[in-house]
Amino acid sequence: MDWTKQLGRYIVVMFLQVLLFNRLQLAGVCHPYVYILCLLMMPVKLPHSIDLLIGAAVGFVMDVFCNSLGIHMAACTLIMLLRPNMLGLIVNDKDRLNEEISIHSVGIPAMARYTALLVVIHHLTVFLIASWTWTHVGFVLLETLVSSLLTIALILGYNFIKYR
Repeated sequence: MDWTKQLGRYIVVMFLQVLLFNRLQLAGVCHPYVYILCLLMMPVKLPHSIDLLIGAAVGFVMDVFCNSLGIHMAACTLIMLLRPNMLGLIVNDKDRLNEEISIHSVGIPAMARYTALLVVIHHLTVFLIASWTWTHVGFVLLETLVSSLLTIALILGYNFIKYR
């Protein structure tokens, strides 16, 4: 595993997230969070405790840039907690994966399901914590749906371009 490649991707994606995607808010309901691409494509063979620490650190950095008081840290830690189980549900032979997760390593249908599940969980967590009430649950669900669709499309688009 090449840590310089992982770190380079993280820096570029966070740069794009902070300078471009955080400013892109379509009709007040679309907030794409493509920075989680780095977490979704992490190598499978890392110890689970390291996954959780990386997820917390990535979320913390996003919280610093968004001034969101731990919302992203909680959501990123949650998806890194659930990631091994989601991978086990999606990929038949998880043991054969020793590098990062991508369309090339797991195939298009599995990558789409894996990405969709974790993106929706992340976005729903972010928007529910940010809302902090059940009175706006309809708006939270709309935000989650629209933002997730755009984020999933961008993450899969990145994978198609990188691994075509």
